[in-house]
Amino acid sequence: MTPWWQWQLRDPIIKTSFAVIGMGRFGSAVCKELVEAGAEVLAVDIDLKAIDAITQENLGLEARIVDCTDEEALRAAGVLELDVVVVAIGEPIEVSITATLIAKDSEGSRVKQVIARASSDLHEKMLKRVGADRVVFPSRMQGQRLGRELVRPNLLERLRLDASNSIEEIRVPKSFVGCSLRDLNLRKNYRVNVLAVGPAEQLTVNPPASHILLEDDLLVVMGVTDDLEALPWR
Repeated sequence: MTPWWQWQLRDPIIKTSFAVIGMGRFGSAVCKELVEAGAEVLAVDIDLKAIDAITQENLGLEARIVDCTDEEALRAAGVLELDVVVVAIGEPIEVSITATLIAKDSEGSRVKQVIARASSDLHEKMLKRVGADRVVFPSRMQGQRLGRELVRPNLLERLRLDASNSIEEIRVPKSFVGCSLRDLNLRKNYRVNVLAVGPAEQLTVNPPASHILLEDDLLVVMGVTDDLEALPWR
């Protein structure tokens, strides 16, 4: 029988696969953002009510009841077969640390990155000691924003102007490097307006069409949020 992670999305928009452990507000927000971007997501929680709640959202993800402190249970659920694991549990601290350690160090694990939620500075230190690649604080970074960053790694900042429009600061996608703004014609091809471009410390506001984009440049663009999200990210 083919495991679910091999057949659920045969041609996902986002090639990276994700497991999110913990379906509280933070974990649920991460899941929603990832699924909306077209990513393959496995939601995990030990609590039946939490799994029922995320399932009733009809997001199109796989949701399973799993004890995240049990290595074999995580393996059987397919968590250790995925690319990125987000440990969205804040407390109990020992549960989040154990889940992080299992995702990082289990024999045969295919996990490439573990991102863990911390509830204190001490918690952060402990997570890093057991191998967390990145530690986030929900008070500093909401789940929705983390989800956006995971599927759009070149997105640095977003300012929502209203319900439909935003300004984004992004790293120049590799496919844009060496091209002029005239060649790219972002207004026509992507329906976004370029506000500024250049190195982080020396942005050129209202740049000329002849400006050539370089590898380390930042691009500040404005438009309808859906159009901004359609910009290439690599």
